[in-house]
Amino acid sequence: MGLGSNWIVLVTRNTRMEGLKQRWGTANQADFLLDAAVDHEVERRRKSRAKMGMLVNDDDLQAFVDTASALTDRDAYEEEDQRYQAAVRSVFRDLSDLGFPVREIDRSYLANFDFGRCMAVVVLGQDGLVANAAKYVGDLPVIGVNPDPVQYDGVLLPFQINEAKAATHRVLKQRHRVDKVTLAEVNTISGQKMLAFNDFFVGCKSHTSARYTLDIQHSREAQSSSGVLISTGAGATGWMSSIFNMAAGVSRFVSGSEIRPLTIDRKDRQLMWTVREPFVSRHSGAQHVMGIMNDEDELVIGSQMPTEGVIFSDGIEDDYIEFNSGNIATFTVSRQQARLVVG
Repeated sequence: MGLGSNWIVLVTRNTRMEGLKQRWGTANQADFLLDAAVDHEVERRRKSRAKMGMLVNDDDLQAFVDTASALTDRDAYEEEDQRYQAAVRSVFRDLSDLGFPVREIDRSYLANFDFGRCMAVVVLGQDGLVANAAKYVGDLPVIGVNPDPVQYDGVLLPFQINEAKAATHRVLKQRHRVDKVTLAEVNTISGQKMLAFNDFFVGCKSHTSARYTLDIQHSREAQSSSGVLISTGAGATGWMSSIFNMAAGVSRFVSGSEIRPLTIDRKDRQLMWTVREPFVSRHSGAQHVMGIMNDEDELVIGSQMPTEGVIFSDGIEDDYIEFNSGNIATFTVSRQQARLVVG
């Protein structure tokens, strides 16, 4: 069958070793620069000890080498790459046996790929790859496959490599079960739209102070902060949880007691939002720093950043909406839901 027919999509990603090769040209050059990085780190630590008047013996140097090598473990990169490439070949071969063309695409092409003629989307993990793919596939079922169960917990990867074919066959026969996951959505007055599986970040690309107006339930406030985070239930255990960790630590230090984190289920038609590190001045306030949005609620943010204002989702900074002065963004619970195959 040609590519004009319906096909199965296999979503893959670059391994760390492939990333090094792309950055530095060849495997040998990557090896050389990894070794140089280890030598540089060992020398840095030796000089740091010397400045403090501390002697460095052979055992210390070996400890430096071991620690630095662990950070740039070439063997680990190569083993990970070999396991992943073997998984790609195995899954691709098994899917091809189903009688439909299989199209492999890298995660970097997801935003521009036309899923209109696809029947099923198989994602060869990590969890973040499933989250990223689920935003672009519309109502298509997403089959998350764990390429390396020893390395990845795979919360969004319920299937092993040898189960991918059977799971996809059930999808083609419409005998599968799915979990529906709530997505967040943003629309701007410039006509741009983006979805988030886990969360949106609104702020400055350079992570300097962001200036904007925040409008929630008809109450508007001018703010200056390090950005606004809007999270789904799926993302509540990710970036949003770090906000609660920080707040709990501050509360524990100041009052001796901890605040309890809020959470929402990934099926709930709700979003959670918070302002990071709000600054109070004559021109900015901090009365509205956190809230829960229900199905019909809107969070409206108007940019007052002359340059480098951005909105991006799920930690993918390269795929962003420019959000500079004059642009207004409305965040809502999306009508579209991710459909994760679970059986």
